[in-house]
Amino acid sequence: MQVLVTGGAGFIGSFVSQGLLSLGYCVILLDNLDPQVHPSGPPSYLPPGATLKIGDIRDRDVVQRSLQDADIVIHCAAAVGVAQSLYRIHHYVDVNVSGTALLLEALTERKRPLHKLVIFTSMTAYGEGLYRWPSDGHRLRPNLRTGTDVEKHGWDPVCPETGQTLEPIPTSEDCLLLARNTYGLTKRYQEELALGLWKFRGLPVVCLRLFNVYGPRQSLTNPYTGVLAIFLSRLLAGQPPVVYEDSNQSRDFVSVHDVVNATLLALQRPEANGQVINIGSGIARKIGDCARLLASFVGRSDIEPQITGRFREGDIRHCTADIAKARQLLGYEPRVSWQDGLAEMVAWARTAISHDRFEEADRELRERELIKGRER
Repeated sequence: MQVLVTGGAGFIGSFVSQGLLSLGYCVILLDNLDPQVHPSGPPSYLPPGATLKIGDIRDRDVVQRSLQDADIVIHCAAAVGVAQSLYRIHHYVDVNVSGTALLLEALTERKRPLHKLVIFTSMTAYGEGLYRWPSDGHRLRPNLRTGTDVEKHGWDPVCPETGQTLEPIPTSEDCLLLARNTYGLTKRYQEELALGLWKFRGLPVVCLRLFNVYGPRQSLTNPYTGVLAIFLSRLLAGQPPVVYEDSNQSRDFVSVHDVVNATLLALQRPEANGQVINIGSGIARKIGDCARLLASFVGRSDIEPQITGRFREGDIRHCTADIAKARQLLGYEPRVSWQDGLAEMVAWARTAISHDRFEEADRELRERELIKGRER
């Protein structure tokens, strides 16, 4: 069977392609080699045996030709990152929503039946995760925080009625999607467009709602990529990782290898069609602790994170995956331990091209008044 992987030269797409090739699939990679992600052109890590087609997901002719013989499509192509999406609004909507819509339209127009479409969406669509009252366990979803909320109540979300500080708990797929940042909204629209075609046209689609994916090949030159890669680029340059807020905000980090495993499982499970499935580790990790642990892995325990005490608009406080549905529908189980995953990422980073551009990105956000508060 032939598989088309959009965004196939990227971090996740390249690993998914490797996994597919190992199972005997014929793999075509479609990627526009965005200079922000691929400043040196096609990466050296592209898996032997895969065919790279350089083209844009927004180019109808390119997409139609790439789909011609595809039995399976893995849709990874996307503009990624919450912070940059707050000011590059048209770009994110154009790539993530229009690009996905063009792909879906091309799939409905062709006569060849499709075995499976897997779309990688994002936990950012949730906004804040699920919380409960510590007093009685009552569950609720707080709205996204603003700078005014933080000044009034502190860093953690509170109950809007009682002012009680809330306790974060794992977030399940049936929670409402409350994101208001551009990136989260575009990933939500991807899901809704695809699931609409499942309902009305029977398109065999699975949306994997990815949490914070990390691992080798994550760009160390793109200042809007995953937070661990941004921290690593700082540490390798001998600079402290910069952590917003008080450093106690938490995220769910999942190894790229576990994402590959979930993808391959989704191809084999017809019962997953028409479903949105969280893919994470199910474990909350504090961002400040992550920065310190990375410093120790790099051998720079002497470098403490720079905790700014400032608030970045669009950031959530806590969100951890409830992975019960992934276990039930896919037989998914995270396999890569946190320590092993970080060790692998650091070992790769020592030989990769790295360029610390954090200050450039931070300055752009400050100039647009998207970072609130005074530096500590």
